[in-house]
Amino acid sequence: MELLKASTARRALKWRSTITRPRNWVCQSCLHSRSRFESSRRTFATETAPPKKPFYVTTPIFYVNASPHVGHMYSMVLADVLKRWQKLAGREALLCTGTDEHGMKVQQAAALAEVPPMQWCDENATKFQELADTTQIDYDRFIRTTDADHVEAVKHFWFLLEHHGYIYESKHEGWYCVSDECFYPESMIARRQDEFTGEVFMASVETGNKVEWIEEKNYHFRMTALKDKLLKFYEENPEWIVPASGMNQVVDWVKNNLEDLSISRPNKRLSWGIPVPEDPSQTIYVWVDALINYLTFAGFPTGTAGKLEAGGWPADVHVIGKDILRFHCVYWPALLLALDLPLPKRVLSHAHWTLDHRKMSKSKGNAVNPFLAIERFGLDAMRFYMIKDGGIADDADYHNEIIVDRYKKHLQGGLGNLLARVTRAKQWSFRDAVIAGRTYHHSNEKAYDYVSVQCLAHCEKLETLAAEVAEQMDKLNPGAALSRITQAISDANKFISEVAPWNYIKDTKSPSQRLTGLHLIYLVGETLRLSGILLQPFMPDKATMLLDILGVAPEKRTLRHAVLYSDGGYGKTPLAKGRYDNLSLFPPLVVED
Repeated sequence: MELLKASTARRALKWRSTITRPRNWVCQSCLHSRSRFESSRRTFATETAPPKKPFYVTTPIFYVNASPHVGHMYSMVLADVLKRWQKLAGREALLCTGTDEHGMKVQQAAALAEVPPMQWCDENATKFQELADTTQIDYDRFIRTTDADHVEAVKHFWFLLEHHGYIYESKHEGWYCVSDECFYPESMIARRQDEFTGEVFMASVETGNKVEWIEEKNYHFRMTALKDKLLKFYEENPEWIVPASGMNQVVDWVKNNLEDLSISRPNKRLSWGIPVPEDPSQTIYVWVDALINYLTFAGFPTGTAGKLEAGGWPADVHVIGKDILRFHCVYWPALLLALDLPLPKRVLSHAHWTLDHRKMSKSKGNAVNPFLAIERFGLDAMRFYMIKDGGIADDADYHNEIIVDRYKKHLQGGLGNLLARVTRAKQWSFRDAVIAGRTYHHSNEKAYDYVSVQCLAHCEKLETLAAEVAEQMDKLNPGAALSRITQAISDANKFISEVAPWNYIKDTKSPSQRLTGLHLIYLVGETLRLSGILLQPFMPDKATMLLDILGVAPEKRTLRHAVLYSDGGYGKTPLAKGRYDNLSLFPPLVVED
């Protein structure tokens, strides 16, 4: 910290020595920033033609065997933030989410509830779509694997696999896990004992879920024939999986555990699914069925490759939970390679939300209801918490106390407090501060060193804010991007306390002193404006409210405008005046526990 202060002071002294000191001088930190404004703006206004293909992000499609919990909400919000960020940057973007409605788990859940599988799917798919709507996910389609166009896409995909010689019929025997909907090799099975009942059973080493020995005749996919192509792809695309540890797991699996994949189940065991074309005695494996949903959305199988591209394919990002990494990063690329279809560009494999450090699940009785959480803390507060504290590489433990702490510290005490300090003060007009900040002169000799050093340091942080946030978003690290914004807000609260603009403004006998104070207020206003623009993908409602209160015009809320001094028109009568009268941006929580 001392080195930073010394560095800032040296820059200020160097700057000071290069100018004369007239009685009325222009804040050089402002001129310094403005001189770089045009080049900074070009950073976000791409000079090349926009990509032909829309940015396409997906969530996993969710099993309808149980109600949604906050882990499902996390996947949705991550994908939504990525899509909204691209739209903020001016790119067309698409998002697909939905439900996985076939398979043994769903068949068993419906049987247990004593209702037909389709009725079960209809009832539970509605819950997931309601979650997407309640969480304000900006999805372009809520896909269901029972949709007619998806069923046709799966059948056509099967036909192409068969046509290319990748399907053969054989007897299969092995350990099958209903919970995970997959077979496991012998090397990944271990004997376990239930800690409550004492029951001894065979389980997957990977998930701990129970497996059963199955012997049946079914169809297989020649996945081993694609081993070399898979390994070559991983080698040529080392950053394909985020985080990098996921790539290590996938490469190890392909090198040491890859087998031909059983891609059907006998109808007598699994009737709830898509029948194998021309062989109704077999049902297509649920994961083959499910993965193809990403292509269905893009327009497969009708049309040309160009139409798929127009529909978004290949996907730019698959957002998934780490427990389905193998399906998306081994099975899925193998299936696509078999048909010479483009592979998704990146996969974001996030960690789990836990409760008392145990993975959430309905069977364990520890699943947090997202609807109740949103009702208690508010939607944007929950979105903020999920992105800021949710894990990408490491699991995150859910705590109401932490949500309250984040709300009070970062939202209410940070952003909300800063906005109130700038816009609700009786000593000044915020619009006057914006005008003064852009035409700032003063002649106070005592303020010279102090104000200049503080302004220079603050301006330099604001100049790089959008670029630093964009860098983290490009790395698929929304949590780090959000932390950079909250740090800027924290810095601004500290800045306004240190420079104390009210001390300058209350000196009614000195117009230059008042201009100095208004200029300082303007720099804090710029922090709020830039932060509000950048927060839109994370907290859509609160960011809109913030920008409305600041009076930022709707057409000036893009990433291109997240540049210091790029907007001189805000600060006027707040947009939607009356809507936010007597309302704080983040009011006290009604319930805190």
